[in-house]
Parts: sequence; C-alpha cells; structure tokens
Amino acid sequence: MYHIVEARIRAALGEFLNRRGIADIAVVTRRPPSVAMGEVATPIAFELAKRLRRAPRQIAQEIAQEIAAESAAIPGVSRAELAGGGYVNFFFDRAAFFEGAFADAGKGEGIVRREAAQAGGSQEVPKCVVEHTNINPNKAAHIGHLRNAALGDTFVRLLRRAGRRVEVQNYIDNTGVQVADVVVAFMYLERKSAEEVGALAAAPRFDYFCWDLYARVTHFFEEDKTRAAALRGETLAAIEAGRGEAAELAEIVSVAIVRRHLATMERLGVQYDLLPRESEILHLKFWDAAFQQLKERGAIHLATAGKNKGCWVMNLDTAEAGENGGEAADGGTSESDDTAKVIVRSNGTVTYVGKDIAYQLWKFGLLGRDFAYRKFHTYPNGHTVWTSASDGGEPGAPEFGHAADVYNVIDTRQAYLQNVVVAGLRALGFEKEAARSVHFSYDVVALSPRCAAEMGYELSEEEMRKPYVEVSGRKGQGVKADDLIDELEAAAGAEVDARHADTPEAERLRIAHAIAIGALRYFLLKFTRTAIIAFDFRDALSFEGETGPYCQYATVRARNIFRKMAEQQADFSLAQLDDAGDEAASKEFLKAGEGDDLWELALLAGSLDAQVTASLSAQEPAFVAKYAFELAQAFNLFYHRHHILSEANAAKRNFLLRLSCLVERQLVTALGLLGIEAPEKM
Repeated sequence: MYHIVEARIRAALGEFLNRRGIADIAVVTRRPPSVAMGEVATPIAFELAKRLRRAPRQIAQEIAQEIAAESAAIPGVSRAELAGGGYVNFFFDRAAFFEGAFADAGKGEGIVRREAAQAGGSQEVPKCVVEHTNINPNKAAHIGHLRNAALGDTFVRLLRRAGRRVEVQNYIDNTGVQVADVVVAFMYLERKSAEEVGALAAAPRFDYFCWDLYARVTHFFEEDKTRAAALRGETLAAIEAGRGEAAELAEIVSVAIVRRHLATMERLGVQYDLLPRESEILHLKFWDAAFQQLKERGAIHLATAGKNKGCWVMNLDTAEAGENGGEAADGGTSESDDTAKVIVRSNGTVTYVGKDIAYQLWKFGLLGRDFAYRKFHTYPNGHTVWTSASDGGEPGAPEFGHAADVYNVIDTRQAYLQNVVVAGLRALGFEKEAARSVHFSYDVVALSPRCAAEMGYELSEEEMRKPYVEVSGRKGQGVKADDLIDELEAAAGAEVDARHADTPEAERLRIAHAIAIGALRYFLLKFTRTAIIAFDFRDALSFEGETGPYCQYATVRARNIFRKMAEQQADFSLAQLDDAGDEAASKEFLKAGEGDDLWELALLAGSLDAQVTASLSAQEPAFVAKYAFELAQAFNLFYHRHHILSEANAAKRNFLLRLSCLVERQLVTALGLLGIEAPEKM
C-alpha cells in the first residue's frame, strides 16, 4: 500500500514539473525519520531552486499549496506541508491506508501488473529468464550451492510478486571436466561397466558415492599430471562427441545426479522450468551458429602469432574484462599485450565462455536455433520441469527463451567470464541485450569453526580461531546439502518434540522441516550478496535475534491470539475481520499522537511491496529478509504492550485484532517470498 500512495505522490510532483515545462529533474522521495514528520518527503525544491533561482522554502511552499489545493488528486494523502529549509512532507490518511492495506493483504497480486491496470496500461508483461543453481552433475550438492539456489529462487519470487513473467532455468554442464573426471574414476579406478554404474545410480544417495569418488580421482590425477591430461582429454572428447562407453557413462551419471539435485532443492522449496543441457548445445551446433555470427561481425579473429597462435580470440578492453584481469576458470587469458580472451582453443575445442555466449544468445532468442524438449520431472504440486533434447521432443512444451531480461546467478569468482559474455553480445551489436544481461553475483559460503567441528571436521587450534573455515568439493571437504538439512531437521525436531509431545508425529515432522528450512533459507538470505557467510547451526536455529525461526514464531503468536479469541468467543472467526471494516474506529485508534505506535506498525505492515520494489531495484533479497525481521520485531513489541484478549473496549479490541491479522498476513507473504513456510505451531 505504501508503494501505491508514494507512486501517486511522485506522479503529482511530476505533474507539478510538467506544468512548468521541466522534464530533466528527477522526482525524488524518501521516508522521513518519524511519523510526526509525515510518511513521504521530497527534497525536489532544492533542485528547482538552482534552476529557478529562488529560495527552496519558497518553492516548497508553492508545491505544498498547489498540491493541497488539489488534494483529491492524490487518494490516500491527507495533507502536504512545508518543512525545514525546503522539504515538502506528505501525510497519509491513516484510516484509508490501514483499510486499503488490510483489503490487499495476502492477495499476492503483482504490484507492477496492478498499477499498469490502474493506469489503463497493457497487461502484456515481458518475460525474464533467471538461471540459477547450476551444480556440476558429478557429485552431491553442498552448502555453497544452497546459497545460489536460495538467492535465485527468492529473486524469482520477488519478480513474480512484482508481476513479471519469469522462466527459471538450471543449466546442466553434463559434458564438462567434472563429469569427465567421475567417468574416468568409474572406468579406471572402479573398473565398472555402464550396466554396473546404472545399477549403482539407482541407489538413493548415488551423489554421495560420487562425492567420495571425485575426491579419489582428484588424488589419482595429482599423482601423475601427464596421465591426468591424457585421460581427461580423451574422455572429454568422447563425451562431447557423444560416442563410446565414456559418453554412455556420462549420461548415466549426470542424469542420476541431476535427479538427486532436484530432490535436494525440492526440500528447500526450489523448482525449475527448464534444464538446458550442454550436450544439446553441442549436438545442435548452437556454438557453430554463434561462431558464425562472431566471425561475420569481426567480433573474434584467428591469432596467428604469440601465445594464442591458432586460437580464435576476442579482444577486450581492460575495463570491459573486469577487475580480475585474465583469470578464468577454463585457463583462458586476457594478457595486457593483446587484451585477448580465448574463445576457441588451438585444438578446436570451445572454451566455457564460448558456449556461454551461444547460450546467452539463445536466451534472448537471437541465435536462430532452438532445442527440442522433453519432460524430466513433475513436482508434487503438478508443475513440470522440462529438459533440452536434440531430437524426439515431446508435445506441449512451453516456449522457452525469448527473454527481455536475463539474470545469471553465479558466484563472484565468475565475474570475468560473465563480463566476456556481455562483451560478446555487445560486439555482435546487441547493445540492448548486453545491457539487460545481469550477473547476479554473490560471495562464497564457509563454515564457522564451531559448525565445522560439529560436522566432524578435525580443526587445528589456528583454524578454530579463524572467523570461518573454507571448504573444497574437489578435495571432498565440505558440507553436503542434504547432511546439513538433516542436521537442522534433527535439531529442530528435538525442540518441537520437547514443546509438543502430544502432537502426532507426522505433524511434528512437518513443523521441524518448516523450522529447519526457515532457519537455513533466512540465514542464507539475510546477508547482502557481497558478504562471505560463515554458517553456524546454533545461530541459524535460534528463536531469538535475526533468524528465520524468530520471524516464524511471530506468525504463530498472532495465530494463537485468533485461536484463543475463538475459544473465548464462540462466534468469532477470521472471516469476520474481513467484514468488520470501520474507518471511524481506524481513524480514532490511529490518530496522531496517542495512536502513533499503532500507526507505525500498520505503516510497516503496509510497506511490504515498497520493500519488494527496493529489493528488486538493488537486486538485494536481504532487504526483504530485513523487513520480515523488523515486522516480526515490531509485532512482538505490540503484543507485549496491548492485551488484546482482555481489552474491555469492544471497538478497540476489534481494531487490534484486525491490525494483528494485517501483520500476520503480510509476514506470511514476506516469509513466502523468502521461501519460508509459516507453521501453525512451534
């Protein structure tokens, strides 16, 4: 609701400028430090003062008077006042705001779509693609992958809340080095046939087996680097070409592990629409189409001398390539003497970034080629995730790709490669698409020393003194995602069992799962994306402080009020609150001064979509996590100050119940945007 009223104020200020023929001054609004100064303020008079050569206060007075004269044009605003040296402060109609927020709470309608409809705009909303998770299908998912998935999934939820059409992709690199390494391990260490590996792959935790196998083959390669290069090279070539036992093993391993990854992510409530596979990008010659475009536009050239002789390279400015200089996961360089990034190696194989350029072109519908599609998995809610195929696609697939915006959720260490992909689009002349290619970056997840010790890692005294302990999947060191979730569920379950011993076991398990996932997702989301996270069990599961369980408990507390009210008054129901609107009562209990504490809670509860907008603008899901915590905190303070069930004034009791209902609905919605369930009891 706050977002809507603020937008109306901004529109009125824009009209004020238009009437004076001013189009190049931005309309800026902000929230005053206290409700005594209003709910929205603008410093626009200071900018106008420079242009009009008049005092800011004089201009601010003119704005306030002109808008006050046509106050009916701003529904939800009661008055505008001059403040300070030239601010204009806008005061909301508190009762109207509360009633509007209450009516909207819990509906989940996209704010962008709703405002377009109110303005008579088009209902057609451009599609965006969000690519996230992207775990190499060679071993179990680990805690770092959970941060990627939680960030990506939450951003998807925020975009959908804002009315965007979103397609969720999870890229599967089933022909890469990591898969090849596990294939080598099965062929040369385990000496198992494709049939034997297929039988193993049917086991519930095949991904755990491959986790250990990957660590073993890494050690095997370190013993003889010449042997490693030869085995890797021939295995990779066979997998990319789709020939022989190596390719068959790669398909068995990657498909089985992707299914395990989907099951792991489903525990977090994460779902996908499409699993594009690198094998199809190769077999359908996506790269060939992109390669042709790059050559025709002169975006790449064949190096005839120097270190990159025989390679197809793209020249990059240092600024365009980013701060990482020439570091790249695939061994390419961007040396200062030729500022070149290798796209095709001298042996004819394509680097990761080359395939990523082709993939990015496809996402925007610029490649001129498409996949065939097959159903891969159906979730319990009936949603189907499709996968790419080179032929024999199934009917009924949605149209994938053709996005207006693309967000790639990839950790910050891949910033250089993401910059090269954007540079490739720009070199092809796709400036608009380059500008709409967003690297949604984040930093790594580590463990607190206490958490690492609890997970069974032996730490030195020096490591125990460090702020966090780094993990390495290649060395087999790290926390498997399912192990972490299992541990969290066990800890939450012990707490639930102690509090609700008489509750049926199945319900206790559901509650424990909701608390565990709430703790995990909130912990992964409350930090800004650029922060390194040191995960800790006790901190995440605490019912106090800035945690998921603390926010969940606020919703339980509100529901307990409603439950006790129903016990106290036989004819009470939540449905009554929807029909019990009383603007006169709202005006009475929210009036300035004595009603400020209730107004601050109502205003905060009605500000969810403003936080969604800010979160999307900054691409920072932590804003919504912080909002959920602040709303839970404010409600808990309200709960202790106001004894709702024993309130003698029936009109006030009814208002307090409605305010509690508003908060509960908004908090449930905010937690839902974070992928967190609000359980009935804790």
